[in-house]
Amino acid sequence: METRPLEGRKGPAPRELPPAVGLLLRGPGVQPGRCPPGHFSMGQATTCSPWLSCEQLRTEVRPLKCVGEGAVKTVFLSEWKERKVALSRLTRPEVRDDFLHGLRMLQALQSEHVVTLLGYCEDDDTILTEYHPLGSLGNLEATLNLAKYRSLNTWQHRLQLALGYVAILDFLHRSPLGTLVMCDSSDLPKTLSQYLLTANFSIVLNDLDALPLVNHSSGALVKCGHRELHGDFVAPEQLWPFGEDVPFQDDLMPTYDEKSDIWKIPDVSSFLLGHVEGSDMVRFHLFDIHKACKSQVPAERPTAQAVLDTYQKVLNLLRDTATSQSREML
Repeated sequence: METRPLEGRKGPAPRELPPAVGLLLRGPGVQPGRCPPGHFSMGQATTCSPWLSCEQLRTEVRPLKCVGEGAVKTVFLSEWKERKVALSRLTRPEVRDDFLHGLRMLQALQSEHVVTLLGYCEDDDTILTEYHPLGSLGNLEATLNLAKYRSLNTWQHRLQLALGYVAILDFLHRSPLGTLVMCDSSDLPKTLSQYLLTANFSIVLNDLDALPLVNHSSGALVKCGHRELHGDFVAPEQLWPFGEDVPFQDDLMPTYDEKSDIWKIPDVSSFLLGHVEGSDMVRFHLFDIHKACKSQVPAERPTAQAVLDTYQKVLNLLRDTATSQSREML
C-alpha cells in the first residue's frame, strides 16, 4: 500500500451500501469449495472456522511489524496460532467510513477473487485477513527474478495472471451486490497495489475501500473521488471535459460507469505480460480486443466478460499451438 491523499478515495459510505449486503452476510448458501457466510478456511485447510471476534483479535493475534500504510489503513504482519496473518488498523478517524465500506465489501464479496477475511472488530477498527508474503502485484518483476520463481517467468504464466486480473473485474462488474467500479485505479502503480500475488501465483483483490455501485436501471453512475484526474491511464470520461480555462468543480464533473475499468485493461495486461519470449505473440493475438477496450466511447468497449472470454480463447489457442509444435519436434 502506498500513502495517498485522503481526497478521491471515497466510495459510498457504509449507510449507502446495497440492502443485498445484509442478505448476503446472513444467507445460508455455500459456494462449492468455499466456507459458508461468516466463516473462513486458510491455505489447504478443508475445515471452516467462524470469523474471529473482537476478543479473539485482542488476545490471540500478535502484531509483528508494519508492512504498509495507506490513507485508510495501516497493515501489520501478525501472528495467529503460529500462522502469518495481516492485521489492518484504521489510520485516522476521518476516513472511518471508507474503512467500514471496505469491511462490508470484504464480508459480502468473499470468493476466490478476494482476499480471505479471517475476522474483524468494529469497536477497535481492525480487520484480519490472510497474509500473502509475495505482496502486491507491483512486485511481480522482482518476484519473477528470484531463483525460486524463475521457472514461472513464461508467457503462459503471465497470460494466466492477466486472465486472473480480468476475471476479478468481471466478478466486480457482475457481483452479488451489483455492478461495482474499481475506483482506486488512477495510475498503474496505484492499480497494482490493490491486488496481491498469492503463493500459487494467482491474484486476489486486497483493497476494497473504494468500490462504488453503478445502477444502470436507475441511471445511478459514479465518480472516482472528488479531485481532478489526469493522464492517459484513466479513461477519457474520467478527465475534466471543460478545458484548462474552466477551473475543476466536482459538482460539474460528469459521472460514468464500469467501462472506465475496461479502458485500463490493456495497460495492466501489458505490465503483467512483461517482455519474455512469446509475450509479443500474445500481444498480437490480443490486439483487437485491446483496441476495443481503448474506444473513446465507453458504450463501445467490450464487457469484462467478453475480454475474459477472448483471453481464455487466446490462452487455449497458443497452448494448443505450442503442444502441437512440441509433438512435431519429437
